Amino acid sequence: MSDPMQIAPATAPKTRWQRIVDSDIFFSYTRSPVTIIASLVALMLVLMAVLAPWIAPHTPFDPSTIELMDGFTAPMGDSFSGKSYLFGTDDQGRDLLSTIMYGSRVSLFVGFSATLFAMVLGISLGLAAGYRGGMLDTVIMRIADVQLSFPAILIALLIFGVARGLIPPERQENTAIWVLILAIGLSNWAQFARTVRGTTMVERQKDYVSAARLLGRHPLAIVTRHVLPNVLGPVLVIATISLALAIIEEATLSFLGVGVPPTQPSLGTLIRIGQRFLFSGEWWILAFPAFTLILLALSVNLLGDWLRDALNPRLRK
Repeated sequence: MSDPMQIAPATAPKTRWQRIVDSDIFFSYTRSPVTIIASLVALMLVLMAVLAPWIAPHTPFDPSTIELMDGFTAPMGDSFSGKSYLFGTDDQGRDLLSTIMYGSRVSLFVGFSATLFAMVLGISLGLAAGYRGGMLDTVIMRIADVQLSFPAILIALLIFGVARGLIPPERQENTAIWVLILAIGLSNWAQFARTVRGTTMVERQKDYVSAARLLGRHPLAIVTRHVLPNVLGPVLVIATISLALAIIEEATLSFLGVGVPPTQPSLGTLIRIGQRFLFSGEWWILAFPAFTLILLALSVNLLGDWLRDALNPRLRK
């Protein structure tokens, strides 16, 4: 008979992958078919954009490869040159599938960069306002309140117009994408700042922050090493949703003709070009870029909704 007092052998520690599989977030993900489909669609579109130079059937912005006589070729239709175009061609004979893949690169780059800029700015201002309080908190939050009173697209239009006015005309085309990132980022930082500020005000009252103060830790070290990790959960949710909004904002600005230059068209630019030919029968020039934008924004939004529910125990079903 075995000794009842014998100590059971210690189990091997779980690997990182095992901890991920056993987590509540992974369980929530595997139980949501909509989230799985949305993540696969988003991954496919991102890979399609990133790998465009290697997998695109044609190079749509190289004049030497464009067949002008193939213009307005219907999807899977017979072209003048005999080439096959899955999504058809636009008015200049460019392959629409390749154009969408290259246009998605610009839209995703602007969306990711603008969201990252807004997140860094919003987190920094939110931490400063929530931890320091006083006049600094009042000034930052009043600016955020004023900005949130207006639609983000109007703020982006204003910033874009002011920035373009300060840049010499000969440099405007080369800096258009960076100005667009700046405009969209500055129009979306307030949501991050308000969320981080509220969470920081709660965290600064807890015992671990008081203990760090008693130990003489510098306020910047307390904020970055102790408070910041505890406010990243809500920030990730806002960042996911803001990414979809930033992509739509970029498409809206480009559709209005104040976004990226024609030499680097995004999905919004392609939609603006396609809407000119919608009522003349060439529906595919508008339909496929618009459908791609809808799929991209919808899939990212669905991922943001799932992440919000997964990170908030009160919203779990």
